[in-house]
Amino acid sequence: MKVGVIGAGAVGSACAFALVMRGSARHIILVDRTPARAKAVATDMRYGAPLSSPVEIAAGDYGDLRGCALVMITSGVNEKSGGATDRADAAGRLKLLDTNAGIYRDIVPRVVAAAPDAVILVVTDPPDPLADLARALAGHARLLSTGTYLDSLRLRVHIGAALGVAAAEVEAQILGEHGTSEVFVWSGARIAGVPLADALAQRRLAPDAFRAGIEREVRYANITIIEGNNASQYGIGMVSARIAEMVLRDERAAIPIGVYSERYGATLSLPAIIGRAGAAEVLAPRLDPAEEQALQKSADTLRQAYARIR
Repeated sequence: MKVGVIGAGAVGSACAFALVMRGSARHIILVDRTPARAKAVATDMRYGAPLSSPVEIAAGDYGDLRGCALVMITSGVNEKSGGATDRADAAGRLKLLDTNAGIYRDIVPRVVAAAPDAVILVVTDPPDPLADLARALAGHARLLSTGTYLDSLRLRVHIGAALGVAAAEVEAQILGEHGTSEVFVWSGARIAGVPLADALAQRRLAPDAFRAGIEREVRYANITIIEGNNASQYGIGMVSARIAEMVLRDERAAIPIGVYSERYGATLSLPAIIGRAGAAEVLAPRLDPAEEQALQKSADTLRQAYARIR
């Protein structure tokens, strides 16, 4: 199967590298506005590719996306260059929207012209309103935003570390916006099937303090990373490669991911079943009243953001 990656900067390169190392696809095409950069990145990875599953990675132009089952779009200004690294700024990643919307207006029609049947995965920040824009530009519904899949993994990692449990044994989700209005679904968190509230009680841990500390770490994880390395790239690269596998293999995996919701009138993260056509089904989560209210507020934020660029 064939995957395209638009953008060979920090995030695009991380996505391509994860695709190669995981053996996610047989063919990978890198497209960048600077062809020499895409060629350099593809060449560098090609020399190490014999150590992974058989894969052909090459630089190309939009026409070379023909036959792709999935195209990732990573192009755009990032949080560092776009000035979105202030923890006190409620806009967060949404500050990047206007600039990156202009870039998407150029890219998406060219992707659709070359690969009309491909699922489009929006990786660029802010991914949710950009997915709404891409959906309108593409004229089809095979659109996914990476959404809060990475946020949910961060949550699982921090809960596991705090309790001394492997993150793989933690079930926890963040829904809504991939941004400052994201919703931590504490009511559904489990450790090996045990409600998190019960696990905290057994250890005599104060739930409010526990949740507040972890929310602070997770909500601003991207900024912490950027402060040390200028870009948050490797986690999203691995997440994007995993989403590609779900699509290419028609896995019907259920994850929190950015999908368009008629109920909320926006693309936001909800539990969804992912397969060859993108989101095959969206599942309605059971939330407590405060979480439901927060999710509605997050949806309102995203609708307003998209209305600004529509």
